[in-house]
Amino acid sequence: MDGQIGATGENYLRPHVLEGFFGLGSAGSSSQGYEMKREKPLKISSVKAGGMMSLAIDDLGSLWMWGNYPHPSHNGSLEGEFALGSSSVPVPAWNFHGHTVVKVACGNEHVLALVSAGETYEGGDLLCYSWGGNNHGQLGLGDTESRWQPEIIETFNLESPWEVYDIACGASHTALLAQRRRPSDTLESVCWTFGLGDNGQLGHGNTQNLPSPELVKGLPESVFLVSVDCGLFHTSVVSSAGEVWSWGMEKGLGLCPDARFTGTDSGDALSPLLIPYTGSHNPRFPEPLQVVCGAAHTVLVADSGYKLWSWGRGRSGVLGNGRTVDCYVPTLVLWPLLSEDFGGGEVNSVEKAEHVEEKIPEGSMEVDKRLSAAMAEMKLLQSKLSVMERYASMLHGSIFGRPLQEHETPVSLEDSSKFDIAKEWENMLESSDQRKLAHLEMFYRNMLAGVKDKLMKKRIQEIVKDCLQSHATSSTE
Repeated sequence: MDGQIGATGENYLRPHVLEGFFGLGSAGSSSQGYEMKREKPLKISSVKAGGMMSLAIDDLGSLWMWGNYPHPSHNGSLEGEFALGSSSVPVPAWNFHGHTVVKVACGNEHVLALVSAGETYEGGDLLCYSWGGNNHGQLGLGDTESRWQPEIIETFNLESPWEVYDIACGASHTALLAQRRRPSDTLESVCWTFGLGDNGQLGHGNTQNLPSPELVKGLPESVFLVSVDCGLFHTSVVSSAGEVWSWGMEKGLGLCPDARFTGTDSGDALSPLLIPYTGSHNPRFPEPLQVVCGAAHTVLVADSGYKLWSWGRGRSGVLGNGRTVDCYVPTLVLWPLLSEDFGGGEVNSVEKAEHVEEKIPEGSMEVDKRLSAAMAEMKLLQSKLSVMERYASMLHGSIFGRPLQEHETPVSLEDSSKFDIAKEWENMLESSDQRKLAHLEMFYRNMLAGVKDKLMKKRIQEIVKDCLQSHATSSTE
């Protein structure tokens, strides 16, 4: 609708080639001229999307934007009320022509870019630019005035002791990772945030907005942060040692208001919280690579890229763990899938079968059939498990005011096929604190009152029915 997929007025259900990338000549050159000058098409080295805009960096270090992105009005005036322009084809960012754009990030209306001070990036000379909507100070320029053109964030100019190496944008807030420009004995890195702070997404222990970058002091000083990302209302970072911290809406989970849970465990995290790793006795994730945030969920790439963990809102199956319920601790994504799950295209089934018989030995085909049957059974069990989890979460929530969490599952149910419900109930009562016991008592009283009310209504209905029948009988006589 807004051109963010590179097409005018059309939605696509399948990937399509995005045309319009040409070699850059000069700001006055025509796009047709670019295509003729370059023998090979441009390669895209990275892409980003946010709000209603899309961004790409090509192999020459040029930045391209399309969709609803900030740029000057058609008459060339930079004055007046800020608004986003729209383009359904990629448009080059001429402000950085002659320089190398290394990284880019975008929120709903603002953009950040790491750009080389010279023509090429040689290390140690990156500058951080920001532009776009700035109503909450998300540009980090010290005010709340929006910008059409990129401006350097002076906190990280070439005279600064800090060099930014990773950037991320939430809806209306920004997070940066920086390291010291001059080498030191310790590998030191820090996180800076600014912009909207309503839900603690800035991590400074309050809900204030910040128009200038400020250090997140709740993180350890002896760690090196390898990745940062922002959701709509939360921020996450991961260290090279495998520790993950999150802060912002709903304990840093990013759960949006319509998914709020109640009780003493709810509330926004105003400072960084360490995300627990429950996969083994080691409290850290193995060999982390990158953390990424969706609107209300988080995904971690670790184990050198062989494993994924996810947590947060689980609607529509976005967590990839076979369920559609919210998850409050990291769980493994079902990855990789069996090879058949990557199947696609419109190949004739007979041709496909002949191809398989030609390439795969008979024994392998039998194994593949067993794997297929096992996968079908696993999907059925996952569906049943998802229903039971929702039921258990609903029941637990009605008693204790929040959904059931994984660590609260009885140990006997995990370690044995037998489950003594009477014994587990007694153990649960014994280990419950005064708050939980009060919840139980209130739930019991409400449930008992509800049952008595229903019994009374049923009894009244029976009496009325008997009276009507007796009256009808006497009338006929």
